Amino acid sequence: MATESAAVRAPQAPAPSKLGVEAGDAELVAQALAGRRHAFEAIMRRHNQLLFRTARAILKNDAEAEEVVQDGYLQAWRALATFRAEARLSTWLVRIVANAALARLRRRHGQVIPLDAAMLIPDAQVQAHFTADPDLQPEGTAMREELRKMLEERIDQLPDIYRAVFVLRAVQELSVAEVAHALGVPEATVRTRFFRARSLLREGLASEIDLTLGQAFAFDGERCDRLVEHTLRRATREGLITAA
Repeated sequence: MATESAAVRAPQAPAPSKLGVEAGDAELVAQALAGRRHAFEAIMRRHNQLLFRTARAILKNDAEAEEVVQDGYLQAWRALATFRAEARLSTWLVRIVANAALARLRRRHGQVIPLDAAMLIPDAQVQAHFTADPDLQPEGTAMREELRKMLEERIDQLPDIYRAVFVLRAVQELSVAEVAHALGVPEATVRTRFFRARSLLREGLASEIDLTLGQAFAFDGERCDRLVEHTLRRATREGLITAA
């Protein structure tokens, strides 16, 4: 009977925790130090977007940012034994990737031709780049077209009484007196409606920007899968991954 009671009271062995969303930094690092592939992959998928955005913010180039993130991961794996659990893994990785991106930026700038010398290069395409009107460059034109569409959509959403005043005053650049005459309203009304239209437009654009900010420099789906696979292959070749 005593044996049975002891058996009832005996603690059960804890179920093995799942690596991935539920796993903590310490557990992931321990598994990665053992060469477990799934631990490496879990770390990468958890931190890919943060690290890509870090590198992209420094380099302003998607392809280079991806390369730096891959190199940063491999550097981290080689030095994983030096990671201290009191620090956050994300902070440690960000520091590695930021340093790698800054180092690449320094190398890139070291190869930049000084502007004075570039202006003297006897190449028609190079000279055209420096002398062309920046407002007519393809990148600037495309960006302004996108902004124009966004503005038009937001203007269309203004209430009727504000929209007409705003278009005539801001887009057509009519005077307050001309707008008042055209719409048959007092000038004070034109000023009030124009002020309100601008406020609504700014609020709408600010809201659009806030909603879009979270999606800026997103790194998921196919891009994330590609980086994970490339990095895992490189880690395998270096012998950093020894088990599934």
